[in-house]
Amino acid sequence: MNQSSVSRLKRPLKYVMGLTYVVAGVLHFVAPAVYEQVVPPQFPRPRALVLLSGVAEVVLGVGVLFERTRRASAWGLVALLVAVFPANVYMATSDDLELRGVPERLRDPSDAALWARLPLQALLVAWAWWYTEPTAASA
Repeated sequence: MNQSSVSRLKRPLKYVMGLTYVVAGVLHFVAPAVYEQVVPPQFPRPRALVLLSGVAEVVLGVGVLFERTRRASAWGLVALLVAVFPANVYMATSDDLELRGVPERLRDPSDAALWARLPLQALLVAWAWWYTEPTAASA
């Protein structure tokens, strides 16, 4: 895939990104108890962290859709993804994590799936980073 092909994907992918974060953020309010389970135990006030991250995902997801707020929102998503990384590490390293409140087939994810989330987080950071460019080409 050449540079112009990748550039053509940038515009539609910002809508995919925005919608993905908005939906994920709303789910923090629909099922906060599910998200609280993956907050590392050393972090204070899991419910507050879940709700705060949900607000951030909604606001930043909407923000990437508009040229005026895209760069700041993309930087915010990079920061958010870094901030929630400890939850992904906790999920991968916890021996007794069984998610309650989710469909049964998702309650006990495989170790491979949990560890695969870690490099996936890097891809999500790179995707958000793509929209931090100061040029009009950021679509």
